Amino acid sequence: KDYYQEGSHVYNELNVLEAFRKALTTWARWVDASVNPMKTMVFFRGYSASHFSGGQWNSGGACDSETKPIKNETYLKPYPPKMLVLESVLKGMKTHVTYLNITRLTDFRKDGHPSIYRKHPKQTLPEDERVAPLKYQDCSHWCLPGVPDSWNELLYAELLVKENKMRQHQRRAR
Repeated sequence: KDYYQEGSHVYNELNVLEAFRKALTTWARWVDASVNPMKTMVFFRGYSASHFSGGQWNSGGACDSETKPIKNETYLKPYPPKMLVLESVLKGMKTHVTYLNITRLTDFRKDGHPSIYRKHPKQTLPEDERVAPLKYQDCSHWCLPGVPDSWNELLYAELLVKENKMRQHQRRAR
């Protein structure tokens, strides 16, 4: 059995969402206490959705046949409860945090991760991967053009917007 301690209280079980909320709340308190928003911008990037069908990566799930993005929103998974927890914590902060919500964006791109195609065709796979290639799929590592590029473009656009607002504010203050 796993135990979790917070202060003097010991939990014999801790719900994943509750643990996530506690971790984010600790981070939020640190940001509010330690970051000077006049000198520092704080960004929080959401996480990418997994695209396994038929189970998780370690229990029969597979993603190797995904070659096209999702084009119809009805096929997307429900918005993850963890992101709702994050949004709630961000709303309660005194320091402004720019939330780069890539969760829904990446949910459309089930084709954008390397899966078992991550090696160059001339490279040989190690023996264990040749025997069980579906075991080595990884939806959380993005390598194809488009997905991480979009994350970087969102970040860059936010930086430009914030820089422009800062300059306008400085001009008004003169």
